[in-house]
Amino acid sequence: MQLTGNITPDSLMSLEAYTKWRKLHKPEIMAHRRLRSVVLGEHINLQFESETTIRYQIQEMLRIEKIFEEEGIQQEIEAYAPLVPDGHNWKATMMIEYTDINERKRELARLIGVEDRMFVEVEGHARVYAIADEDLDRENDEKTSAVHFVRFELTPSMCASVKAGGAVKLGCDHTHYPAHMQIPPETLASLAGDLR
Repeated sequence: MQLTGNITPDSLMSLEAYTKWRKLHKPEIMAHRRLRSVVLGEHINLQFESETTIRYQIQEMLRIEKIFEEEGIQQEIEAYAPLVPDGHNWKATMMIEYTDINERKRELARLIGVEDRMFVEVEGHARVYAIADEDLDRENDEKTSAVHFVRFELTPSMCASVKAGGAVKLGCDHTHYPAHMQIPPETLASLAGDLR
């Protein structure tokens, strides 16, 4: 899988080539995804996306759906490519995870707006709150969704601090889900690579 900074149909592998590549490289992609996954509290998991994770997602969708026509490939790119960080932000898939269905239903009703209360705080800088669900609204008056897409926009000085090794706190200050933690150093090192 070649990273080009811009996902286009020409930069993706054919279904046949991807199937061969996948057999050899799936473990390293899964390790990359695990490295970029941060669990906040007991029930929120943020999967910080990268060009690697999104290319993999697109290739998997093409493989599973057996999409090989140009129009279908372009639709998958348009659906997922906006989740690749732009060099001055982090983008993540946020999953609210409860195994018990009744508890999940109850908590999703209590956690309306939680996606807007997620933040990152770069050492020495003000908190940056998530910009959530830019593609479509994922909650209603009765409950929030179990999956959200969030973006954290960082200033140039924040990016410089992270690249210089500054610590970063991930948190949530929603009334029903107060939590925060330092992003682990190995994960932060990977996230620093997203910044210019």
